Amino acid sequence: MTAAELATYMEATDKIAQPWLLAQLRLRKLQEQRSELSPEVYAQALADIHRDLMRLGEWWHEQEEDVF
Repeated sequence: MTAAELATYMEATDKIAQPWLLAQLRLRKLQEQRSELSPEVYAQALADIHRDLMRLGEWWHEQEEDVF
């Protein structure tokens, strides 16, 4: 699935504000741009996405029924 297809899915299913899908979208876009980026820039962008995903932390607890 391309970043554009993922974005279309997110809009169509009204899931544009779900943080894990936003992280997946960012990751997909980064993967698509990898050949255009230096290894340092790519690694930094990947670390930024990882950091933001880890910040979700406790948000996941007791959300399963609402989001899955």
